[in-house]
Amino acid sequence: MRFTWDIFCTVIDNFGDIGVTWRLARQLAAEHDLDVRLWVDDLGAFVRLCPSADASLAVQEVQGVVVHYWAAPWSPVAAADVVIEAFACELPPAYIAAMQGRERPSLWLNLEYLSAEAWVDDCHGLPSPQGKGLQKYFFFPGFSTRSGGLLREAGLIARRRAFQCDIAAQQAFLHDIGVARASGHRLISLFCYENSALSSLLDALAESVQPSLLLVPEGCVSAGLKSYFGVEHVSLDHRYERGALTVQLIPFLSQQDYDYLLWSCDLNFVRGEDSFIRAQWAERPFIWHIYPQQDKVHIDKLQAFLDRFSVGLDGACSEVLSALSLDWNEGRNMAQSWRRYDAASPVLAGHAADWSARLAEGENLADSLVQFHQNWL
Repeated sequence: MRFTWDIFCTVIDNFGDIGVTWRLARQLAAEHDLDVRLWVDDLGAFVRLCPSADASLAVQEVQGVVVHYWAAPWSPVAAADVVIEAFACELPPAYIAAMQGRERPSLWLNLEYLSAEAWVDDCHGLPSPQGKGLQKYFFFPGFSTRSGGLLREAGLIARRRAFQCDIAAQQAFLHDIGVARASGHRLISLFCYENSALSSLLDALAESVQPSLLLVPEGCVSAGLKSYFGVEHVSLDHRYERGALTVQLIPFLSQQDYDYLLWSCDLNFVRGEDSFIRAQWAERPFIWHIYPQQDKVHIDKLQAFLDRFSVGLDGACSEVLSALSLDWNEGRNMAQSWRRYDAASPVLAGHAADWSARLAEGENLADSLVQFHQNWL
């Protein structure tokens, strides 16, 4: 029997929510032979990640997944065998009724945001009765064997290793996005939210001994770059220089090309959830700009990850990484923390590689979801 799966996504964090659900939908269809529908309320954001899609189509099949525009008002459809409510988006009441009205009610999974906090393990897989035989289960991605694991498609690690061993492939990719890397330059990608610490980071890079080429996807912190360089606009066809720092705007990339960017760089600044996970598979050092929340709840989540990530790392280097990460996320001056990070970067690079290898031995989120459904049956 071939099962049907529906994944619902509302776009809140621009690309993190749709990035995760689109990767998951593709993996479920390609690796588990499932009929998958992805419902998304912002096709414009989806097309940025998947340029082969068409934002004007209400329904389209892309890479084995049927992508639907999640319009309001809702037009009733038959409910799927498994329904994923991604990141606590609210399902249409008529769809919930359709789930309840099936001969066998749908399996309803609330896919939560990724967190390294300890409480996640205790809440993963817990049910919440919804009436008329329907239960919602809370499904947590995570870093332990008691969680749902992390998204990792088949062959990802082998493809990344092959690319990083192929200098010609890296040069060809960079050439395709308009980048020429000079010998001796450190290559850094910067994908972040607006951040008051940006100017101090740029100053620190400009004052470094080693020259850096900072690659910034189009649309990311452009206002901050304009202010820093004193220009009316920043364009793709120009490099902006100060001291040892060169900044270049690059086109916004598809998910595949963004992986290539992460794999090519010596350091990656990432944001939200999707790029955060992909940075960990890149086997390169990274700094996470976590999505800001009220009352600084996000800082606790950031620290929980840093505590988990730093296991096995020299105590001094662990403190260096924590200081830079907190300065970046709290908008503080980064001059001192960057100098310390720069000095510790060889050790941190080795640790990032070890961390990625350990993660690859863990649970795969798509596999965990399919196994949960089989157990439920």
